[in-house]
Amino acid sequence: MSTSFDPIATLCRLIAYPSVSDQSNATISDDVTDVLQSLNFDVERTEYLDPAGTTKVNLVARRDGDQATSARLADRGLVDRGLVDRGLADGGLAYFCHTDVVPAQDWTGPGGDPFNAVNENGRIYGRGSCDMKGSLVAMLAAAAQIDSSEQTAPLWIACTADEEVGFQGAKDLVKQSAGYRQIVDRQPMSIIGEPTQLGAVHAHKGITGFAMTSRGLAAHSSLDQGINANEAMVPMLQTLLELCDQSRTDPKYRDARFEPPTLSWNFGVSDGDSAINITPEKSTAWVTIRTMPEIDGEDLIQVAKAKAEELGLEFKRYSGGAPLWIDRDAGCIQAIGDLTQSDPKTVCYATDGGEFGELSQRVVCGPGNIAQAHTTDEYLELDQLEKGIDLFTRAIRRWCC
Repeated sequence: MSTSFDPIATLCRLIAYPSVSDQSNATISDDVTDVLQSLNFDVERTEYLDPAGTTKVNLVARRDGDQATSARLADRGLVDRGLVDRGLADGGLAYFCHTDVVPAQDWTGPGGDPFNAVNENGRIYGRGSCDMKGSLVAMLAAAAQIDSSEQTAPLWIACTADEEVGFQGAKDLVKQSAGYRQIVDRQPMSIIGEPTQLGAVHAHKGITGFAMTSRGLAAHSSLDQGINANEAMVPMLQTLLELCDQSRTDPKYRDARFEPPTLSWNFGVSDGDSAINITPEKSTAWVTIRTMPEIDGEDLIQVAKAKAEELGLEFKRYSGGAPLWIDRDAGCIQAIGDLTQSDPKTVCYATDGGEFGELSQRVVCGPGNIAQAHTTDEYLELDQLEKGIDLFTRAIRRWCC
């Protein structure tokens, strides 16, 4: 490893950026850009404004292989000469991560500050340590171990914004990044580095949702002048309960390849509950479902929408994320399975990987345990960080060298 790259110090420094999704991730992106450039990557930076008008940043970094080495291999018939002449060699590896994190209220980890990392008991505590700044640091450390002169194929490292809130960064990357277009053209092995305890995940669920709003008229609850917004919401909730039950019991909404094998219909309601002596003027119900590759629950959503319109409620769809499915027998999955010595599996959560449907070789694999993500004492085991560096180093050598 490059003597100038310290994984633990780098992770602690990145944790210190409070890159919660409702804030800009520009400063952490600046820091990551500096690290990537120090490792001889060319970095593309694209920006967009989120719905609140906050600047968000995506990065796509590329480090090419050595042309002289590739030419020698081409002379021996081991690399396609046409690709070498265009500055490309066979193979290549793309790694994807996100730099935003979830909020960190009620932090219970050591030190009392979720953005001041604590190295204690073989763990790095801090918001984003597991999900997923630790994974990014593992890939950066792996890249630092391999000189670009050893590469005969490109290595890409892509960092997105807003993964935690509707995968907006990944969606913007797909729309406007020239660097991402290069990845699509090359179709490299693509690793989404979310925490899997370094096991291979070949498929995951997606997520979508919607909300309904009932509007009334606020007044003192002792008078007859108000309109309680909850009254119109009650029959809506009954419909949501019925649809929830249907999603759990009807076989057409089940896929035994996932656990749980259902859409995981989840719903709630709130009227703000400002005071018991005020007639509620607004009531909102929401629903989220975990879609599967062949089961999207769209017919259930349309039933809910029709009921909302019948009751005069406002209906709004949420931006969600697509499921991911790569056959477990696919060569890319088997290759990662061999590299990780793990049995490829499916998971119930969603990742940016669902937005990268143009990439035919995708797998979710990274250090850390998903059970530690989003917790009030989030941490990454140092052992997982070290093993992640080792795995990503071997992956670079396998697909880029």
